[in-house]
Amino acid sequence: MRVQPSETGPLQALDAVLRSIDSVRNGRALYLLLMSFAGSGMMLAMARGAMARESAVVAALWGAGAFFTVFYGSSAAGLVLMDEACGRPRRYPADALRQALGIGHRLLLVVLVVLLAVAAVVALAAALLGAGQLPGVGATLLGAVVALVVPLLGLTALTLVTLVGPIAAPAVWAGLSVREVLAMIVRQMRRRMAQAVMLSAAVSLLTAAVAGLVSFVVLVGGRAVLALSVFVLGLDLAPQPFLAALFGVGLAAAPDAPALPAHTASAITGAGVVFGLGLVVPGAVYLRGLCELFLALRRYDDEFDQTDPLVDVADAPSGEAPASGPLH
Repeated sequence: MRVQPSETGPLQALDAVLRSIDSVRNGRALYLLLMSFAGSGMMLAMARGAMARESAVVAALWGAGAFFTVFYGSSAAGLVLMDEACGRPRRYPADALRQALGIGHRLLLVVLVVLLAVAAVVALAAALLGAGQLPGVGATLLGAVVALVVPLLGLTALTLVTLVGPIAAPAVWAGLSVREVLAMIVRQMRRRMAQAVMLSAAVSLLTAAVAGLVSFVVLVGGRAVLALSVFVLGLDLAPQPFLAALFGVGLAAAPDAPALPAHTASAITGAGVVFGLGLVVPGAVYLRGLCELFLALRRYDDEFDQTDPLVDVADAPSGEAPASGPLH
């Protein structure tokens, strides 16, 4: 009898993550990310101006506006990319933004609960380390406590970076409630921590590779434009401000900064557009990768629930049977 490869195997999950590169063609997601980054950048510039005028309250309001612009804009892009990952018709940007405004609070609540849990772990670690102050036996206990606390805090940080963060957002985009998101995170920690961490690392490496390629394109293209403009056409283009602007440095000039030549100021404006485009491409790949990571873990859960006769129905999301089948 020939054994068929599992549809939920690690190679299939890795292949799905690698297919996240297709998100560079998702115009709706790129548009949402570009608009959110541009809006956030303008608000941060306003916040810096308010700080220069020593208006702390106004600066804080502009800073909060920048955060929520990026938060809800990227959530809207995540909804569009989740549609693509699931093979559904992609929703329009306005619909995605409206739905992101309706569900974004779930992710904030998940983050709050996780931060409270982390605070409890840190408090426990501090209490254990406090045993080193006990008279007589403190020095002896400290060696055992350190051997326990170091991996405890290290694993906590690893879980936050590679498991909680990458799973929580796409789980919310998929429609899970706060309770269901937290339950899924706990299930991954119990069942397949290593697989989830490695898939998350694959998403990060793919994003880093795309960002490196984008940086290469921007750098080479920028230097070519600079050479043509200055040495061939003789335009008054300052090299350092232009090249810095291609990577987002110095886009918002200080209020008392000297005026730049007309050619340089115009070129910096164009460089800011290039920087925004270069930022959203790896951002879209990363968000699509998170969607594929979430879907792969959901398929793992479905397969586990189908094969394990002792699975608890309470582990399944509310309103669903333990085996709900693949999501796409």
